[in-house]
Amino acid sequence: MGLAKTEIFSDTQNEIAVFAKAFGHPARVAILQYLFKANTCICGDLVEEIGLAQPTISQHLKELKNLGLIKGSVEGTSVCYCIDAAQWRKMKETMNVFLDQDINSETCC
Repeated sequence: MGLAKTEIFSDTQNEIAVFAKAFGHPARVAILQYLFKANTCICGDLVEEIGLAQPTISQHLKELKNLGLIKGSVEGTSVCYCIDAAQWRKMKETMNVFLDQDINSETCC
C-alpha cells in the first residue's frame, strides 16, 4: 500500500481531509446527529439508537474522538460522549471557507 504523502499538502488541505473523514461513514453521521439531538453527554444509549453492535459503535466513537469532534469523560465503568463545541466551530469555519468557493466559469466541459 502506498503512503498518503500528507506532508506535500497544506495544513488546511490536511485539516479538511481529516474533518471530511468524520462524514465518510453514515454511522458517524448518525452518532453526531444523535449527540446534537440529545444535547447532553451520552453514555450507553447509542447502541439502541443507532442499531449497530457495541464494538462497532465504540470504533466509530473512537474515530470521532481522534478526529476531535467529540470528547469523552470516564464516569465509573462507562465513557460518556458529547460534541466538542470548540472543535465543531473550527470544523464548520474551515469547511465553510472550502465549500463556499464559487466556480469561475460556466463553460467548463
